[in-house]
Amino acid sequence: IYRMNEDGSNLTRLTNNSSDDENPCWSPDGTKIAFSSSRDSGDYEIYVMNADGTNQTRLTTSNDYDVDPCWSPDGTKIAFTSYRDGNFEIYVMNADGTNQTNISNNSSYDRYPSWSPDGTKITFTTDRDGNFEIYTINADGTNPTRITNNSANDISPSWTPDGSKIVFVSNRDGNNEIYIMN
Repeated sequence: IYRMNEDGSNLTRLTNNSSDDENPCWSPDGTKIAFSSSRDSGDYEIYVMNADGTNQTRLTTSNDYDVDPCWSPDGTKIAFTSYRDGNFEIYVMNADGTNQTNISNNSSYDRYPSWSPDGTKITFTTDRDGNFEIYTINADGTNPTRITNNSANDISPSWTPDGSKIVFVSNRDGNNEIYIMN
């Protein structure tokens, strides 16, 4: 994982090992980065480090993939995807790795969590209706709600900073494109 200024200058390597380090996500205050890595167990786990790459700390210890970390807006929680139940599920944990809780709890493929700016909802991708659609769910796991309905695949949702729209990827016109919706 590398860090750079938004103009591309000051490229700095933050992680340095022979394993894959992926899915970096800044904490809201910019002091930490959550990421997934296969460095310790061969499968992916969630780690957090200081913004300068120091103090790399493993937060999850499941026997399968933990990926896609995403900080809550107040920085107290991290949503992530886990395969520990035999299928991809959305989990939420405290920022120190405690209290790891399955909030999507469905036998389908649930991935790519993204917090709403007010921290009350999480949007994610799921195939529980036969193809990949975008859902929202309350941060406590209640009220899963389908918000796209298309025969194409809709994936990788992310909220706009004001919470009024969700941007996502869809192949509804034949190839992957970026879409936005209320």
